[in-house]
Amino acid sequence: MLTESSFREKMPMFADLTRYPSAQFNLYLSLGLKLLDERRWEDLRDEGLMFFIAHYLTLYQRAMSASLMGADAGKVVGNETSKSVDSVSKSMDVSGVTLDDGGQWNQTTWGIQFLQLARMMGAGGIQL
Repeated sequence: MLTESSFREKMPMFADLTRYPSAQFNLYLSLGLKLLDERRWEDLRDEGLMFFIAHYLTLYQRAMSASLMGADAGKVVGNETSKSVDSVSKSMDVSGVTLDDGGQWNQTTWGIQFLQLARMMGAGGIQL
């Protein structure tokens, strides 16, 4: 079973308890345990939970960063595909790395990895 310590060991980029508090981890773990059916995910459930939690912790940190800058923490932000500064412009095509109909999961690399697994878990029937 995925625990906070095993999550932070496997995902060291989330080791900072100030940026990624235990309370937020536990919220997303609890939510993930309710949403990811153990019968469907079987022995990949911990990996699914890991990407699920990482996705939501990333969105949480984005909202906190926005809030600290005085911006709207609840503002919906998509993937940035172009940016201009003075006369310099840069564009990126993210279509090759995002998933069709991925919705909000395309906002983080963790969400994309979660959705790839979730789609595999949804494939085929299940014996009751």
